[in-house]
Amino acid sequence: MQRRHFIIKNAALLSAAALSTSATTKRKPKKIKPNRLKEGDSVAFISPGSFLDDEGLQKAVQNVEGMGCKVMLSKNIRAHRGFLAGSDQQRLDDLHWAFSDKQVKAIWCARGGYGCSRLLHNLDYGMIKKNPKILIGYSDVTALLNAVSQQTGLVTFHGPVAASDFTDYTKKHLQAVLFDGKEKHTISLPPTSENHVEPFSLYPKKVKGKLVGGNLSLLAAMAGTPYAVDFQGKIAFIEDIGEKPYRIDRMLTQLRQACNLEKSCAVALGDFTDCDAEAPESLTLKETLIDRLDFKNVPVGFRFPFGHTSDQCTLPIGTEVELELERMEICLIESAVV
Repeated sequence: MQRRHFIIKNAALLSAAALSTSATTKRKPKKIKPNRLKEGDSVAFISPGSFLDDEGLQKAVQNVEGMGCKVMLSKNIRAHRGFLAGSDQQRLDDLHWAFSDKQVKAIWCARGGYGCSRLLHNLDYGMIKKNPKILIGYSDVTALLNAVSQQTGLVTFHGPVAASDFTDYTKKHLQAVLFDGKEKHTISLPPTSENHVEPFSLYPKKVKGKLVGGNLSLLAAMAGTPYAVDFQGKIAFIEDIGEKPYRIDRMLTQLRQACNLEKSCAVALGDFTDCDAEAPESLTLKETLIDRLDFKNVPVGFRFPFGHTSDQCTLPIGTEVELELERMEICLIESAVV
């Protein structure tokens, strides 16, 4: 009898401990906003994915200096290992240096490519949380932006890499988000697009929510890992380039099955440049997107200016935004910097 009482008592204690541990594990970090950029601030360049050649690096330096900032090159910015910008350790060291160095006010990924997801399990998230700074990039950098935001609460920025084309449209939105820290900053469609598919929407209405997302290929690759993006109750933004409709179908299906995409409160889609069907029997890009994203009363809008397109806006991951699909606008309703 005493033995039975002992077993029941300890089982109850273990159950309570498990619930406590589970609650602690699932606790979301508090939102942290980095300091805004000011003219004369030092910005670190890192290449956490693919190698950037000399011409690209020169263009990147000119772009960022043209916005009034000083450029600090990471130690391994010229490292090259096959399709990567140096070894994993070199790229990791550069990222940690950029966050820990007090002179550095913002971290700008020089290019995307491939390789960021290889670093996620070795990032020092505790150190990053203690040294919050602007982290900006897109494409493969999607992995870094979302993992850092999830693990630390730091607002990160899906925007042009340093070697992107800094059009007037791109610079306007960089200035508004990173430097001015505008509240209620509205992002409207640029006058032209590289995609022949006209903008369209499903269930157009005004929706507010937390912004998460990025490049579709990376979001799908992160599914099933500790860094997978959970879209439930959030506004998802998704883009890609050079992926044919059947591959887009596959990746969106994966996000539906693994990441609660169907439970998002809205979906904003980028240009999806060069994603048209080649085979005559294929669904078109538009048909594929509608087929995979018609969630019945979940608003969806296509052809917003983020990601792989010349005119890029800057989107702060982890902040509250308002999606207005009747006017095809994204309103940043809070400042993303302090």
